Amino acid sequence: MFMKTKTIHHKALVFSCIFFLLNLFATAQTLSVFDYLGATEGAQMTIELDLTELINSKNTNQYFPASLTTPDGAMMKLEVRPRGKFRRRTCDIPPIKLKFPKKELRKAQLDTLNEIKLVVPCFDSPRGEDLLLREYVAYRMFERLSPMSVRARLVKIAFRDKHVEQVREPVYCLLVEHEEQVAARLKGNINNYFELPADSLQTNQAAITSLFQFMIGNTDWGVADGRNLYMLKQPGDDKVQIIPFDFDFAGLVNAPYAVPNSDSGLKKVQDRYLMAHGLPEGALQEAYQTMLNAHDDLIQLCNGAYLPKNSAKSLTKYVEDFFTLMRDKPISRLRPKGDLR
Repeated sequence: MFMKTKTIHHKALVFSCIFFLLNLFATAQTLSVFDYLGATEGAQMTIELDLTELINSKNTNQYFPASLTTPDGAMMKLEVRPRGKFRRRTCDIPPIKLKFPKKELRKAQLDTLNEIKLVVPCFDSPRGEDLLLREYVAYRMFERLSPMSVRARLVKIAFRDKHVEQVREPVYCLLVEHEEQVAARLKGNINNYFELPADSLQTNQAAITSLFQFMIGNTDWGVADGRNLYMLKQPGDDKVQIIPFDFDFAGLVNAPYAVPNSDSGLKKVQDRYLMAHGLPEGALQEAYQTMLNAHDDLIQLCNGAYLPKNSAKSLTKYVEDFFTLMRDKPISRLRPKGDLR
């Protein structure tokens, strides 16, 4: 009788474990190609493509065949095309969209979200790579401040140009989430909204966005026209979450081509202008407290191991100047008479 009862209990335990594992497997999220490629900071990979032709065709949306060798040595087929607006026209190599065949992703047991933005150094020089690293710091700082953020991951890519059968020296690049992945991860829908009043925005997120942009010296964004913002609504919430991206015009980055918003009256991008969008002062003060609580983490990001010492020093000073300014002046005195939208 004892042995029979023990056997029954043993079988029940086995079935419970099997049920738990099956349930865990069913609810686990499939890894995306973005997370797979960006799992390790600075991971090295190779992209083989006709880079010369892509550069010569950077004003079109034509896709070109390519292949990518992952950090663990696997080869993935994909298509690439130029993307972006200002940088597409200005940079030596334009920003690139990576598009993976969904069939290949399924075969690799990855999610079928198949598009990634790739930001390449704008200039084929150490200065170009430095500007990209500075923008990476901005992305990671906002990710630290809010879960409602666009993720960027640092990788190092060697471009094999099939046109000239030449491999370029590996450079740091950014993998940036495509908007479809942002919406899927945050379980919402991204739409275009224009001329939204402040009471249509999720106040805490709007305040942290506004004060963060002030910290990094960025006026190249706006709620009125949705400039460099994703506007996301989640089920059951009628408020719009604003999620910023593209920080290359920020004073923190200090790109040679960057200029401040003409309506701000600023003379240079490293000056600051608070675009508060009609937000209540209390919300901005709470946002500052969030940033103050994250101070040490933000400064640590400014001193990443991948950054040149001079860049780390200037980034740290620029961010510390923000905290000094916030300590010395109340938000009411920082706020301009007319909010830019």
